[in-house]
Amino acid sequence: MKRGGSKFNEKPGSEFSGNQHIAVIPTRDGLEDVVIRLLTNTAAVSLEYLGLDRNTLEVLRSIICKPQGLFIVCGPTGSGKTTTLHSVLAHLNESSTKIWTAEDPIEITQPGLCQVQVNSKIGWTFAAALRSFLRADPDVIMVGEMRDLETAKIGIEASLTGHLVLSTLHTNSAAESIVRLLDWGLDPFSLSDAFIGILSQRLARKFCEFCRVSYEPEKEELEKMAEEYCAGTDEDPRAKLVEWRQKYSGANGQVSLWRAKGCESCDHRGYSGRMGIYELLSADEVVKSLIQKRAVSSYIKTTAISLGMRTLKQDGIDKVLLGLTDMHQIHAACG
Repeated sequence: MKRGGSKFNEKPGSEFSGNQHIAVIPTRDGLEDVVIRLLTNTAAVSLEYLGLDRNTLEVLRSIICKPQGLFIVCGPTGSGKTTTLHSVLAHLNESSTKIWTAEDPIEITQPGLCQVQVNSKIGWTFAAALRSFLRADPDVIMVGEMRDLETAKIGIEASLTGHLVLSTLHTNSAAESIVRLLDWGLDPFSLSDAFIGILSQRLARKFCEFCRVSYEPEKEELEKMAEEYCAGTDEDPRAKLVEWRQKYSGANGQVSLWRAKGCESCDHRGYSGRMGIYELLSADEVVKSLIQKRAVSSYIKTTAISLGMRTLKQDGIDKVLLGLTDMHQIHAACG
């Protein structure tokens, strides 16, 4: 069986259950390509389990507790966006809060949520579901994905009329998500009024906790990490090295890193499981002003960093210093 493809939709002859999606795609020479997506856990996990650092977690909680606005999670396919959104919904899920979701497919279920499966073949699209939701007057609306201008416009309208709207975008960074929405044709003033935050994320492989081994890196390796960490910021890599030595040095006064080894527990791979890497862009008056001016994504990102946003690469490097993974995995996830 070969592995490939990018979609996990039900097709004639495909099997489907609550915890797996199997897509069979015909290829040349009479062969078929099979993609199996296994969902090992169909229950929502807590926000604390996602692996957000303390400051980012506090900012995220303050964002999603707002009574109205648009919050987006972005990243490539398979980066854990749905898992994150359902963690947010679990945090908000109380008996006094009315929550409706439109999903394709419904992968995670939660008691207390009104979850709707969309079906574009019969015209029951995200946009159509979202219009119907507005008549039901929910407090929180989750749209599985913003795929087009129509869905985005209705989402903006909903967020400006007293609803908290959560959704996802297939974009590479938080700043690029804003530019994507504007390129679709959204009004920049409406978007700036609605926007409350964007979380960009990736998944990186974690070390096996039973066999990882520590080592003392060469000076050049740490210097290169510091340069990558400070790229695009006003921070001095030399000052960052001093900070790391104060924060991460062991009894010998040296910063230790870790590398994969391999054992029976991880099937001799050296890695076991994956963890999230995050970049949270929150709305403030400066960022809203840039949205209204249709600023380019690079300038939005630079401004957000100057205001305290940590990039995906920075969050990944912090997790390397904590001994959770290595730079090879961070480069694979973030570039």
